[in-house]
Amino acid sequence: MARAGRPGLPDDARARVTAPSPSCPVEITLAALRGRWTTLLVRELLRHERRTYSELAAALPELSDKVLTDRLAQLTAAGAVERTRTPGWPPAVTYELTPHGRALGPVLQALWDWGASRPPQE
Repeated sequence: MARAGRPGLPDDARARVTAPSPSCPVEITLAALRGRWTTLLVRELLRHERRTYSELAAALPELSDKVLTDRLAQLTAAGAVERTRTPGWPPAVTYELTPHGRALGPVLQALWDWGASRPPQE
C-alpha cells in the first residue's frame, strides 16, 4: 500500500472515512487485539513457536481459564492463531501464531515504544 508523506496517514480511500468502520484496517487490528490479556498472550506466542493451553496458562498464572479460552478463540477467529489438535488420549492441542499473527510483533513493539515514551499515569 502506498503511504502518504506523513506517518500514520495511508494513501487509501478507507482512511478518508468520517466515522469508525469495520472495514478500516486499524479497526480490524484493534478488534483482533481487544480485551485485557490479548497482547500478553500474543507476546507469549511470539516468544515460543508453539504452546499448549497448559503452557500458556502457566506463563500467565493470573489469567483465568475462561479469559484464556476466550482470547485464544478471538485470536483464532482473527486468523492470528492456529489451533492444532493431535489425536490420541488425551488429545494434544497446541497454539501457534500464523504468519499473519507473527506480523503483530512490530505492532506490539510500536505500542510498547509509544507507551514507554509517555510519563506514567497515576
